[in-house]
Amino acid sequence: MQDFSDQNVIVTGATRGIGKAITEAFLVRGGNVFGIYGGNTQAADAFARECEQLKGTLELFQCDISSPEQVDGFYSQIESRISSLDVLINNAGIRRDAVMAMMKTEDWSKVIDINLNGTYLMSKPAVLLMMRNKFGRIINITSPVSHLGFAGQTNYAASKAGQIGLTRSLAKETAKKKITVNCVSPGFIATDFIDDLPTEQLAEYKKMVPMKRFGTPEEVADAVLFLASKKASYITGSVLEINGGL
Repeated sequence: MQDFSDQNVIVTGATRGIGKAITEAFLVRGGNVFGIYGGNTQAADAFARECEQLKGTLELFQCDISSPEQVDGFYSQIESRISSLDVLINNAGIRRDAVMAMMKTEDWSKVIDINLNGTYLMSKPAVLLMMRNKFGRIINITSPVSHLGFAGQTNYAASKAGQIGLTRSLAKETAKKKITVNCVSPGFIATDFIDDLPTEQLAEYKKMVPMKRFGTPEEVADAVLFLASKKASYITGSVLEINGGL
């Protein structure tokens, strides 16, 4: 079992779905987690209570990761209390599905702002913090939609494909500093992220998966933990698919 005692970890979208499982996994292994959530304060408060007995420490921050000012404010709060940053998980993401001909411009922009621009805004200060100790792990949660493409998700697919391009370029920029940058690409995972889809559509998606089931958030978290560990020191610029053979 990986040990993240005394390591400082940032997780965006930390209180629900895949982000929640990732956060819990780091806490169980002793990590000091700074979790970011968007707007659901009730869910965040409930999650914080659930984690009180875990080994690591959790501190939650409400922050719009598409806002340069709010991201700067978040980093200002934590930089005075930590000497370096070990792990950043860019997990926060949204969907605003519609066929392109009917897609609202604001829905295109919002998905790009959160999913792609948020990854940039969170990663830039993180790299500077990681450079202090010449060590770091950045893991971006992307999607198979980035290369498969799904009707009604041009904005989501574009944002996730952009994350992969960002990952591979940033990996080359940071390799000499012993900072790795990778993607984890979950397929259909049983979370509230897909709960709003029609039952018939979910059934069709499940048929597409060779394993004939959806994945669990914990299965994604296990992959993230490996890439965040020191055992993954020679893996960078990669995309790890967690999709049941999709």
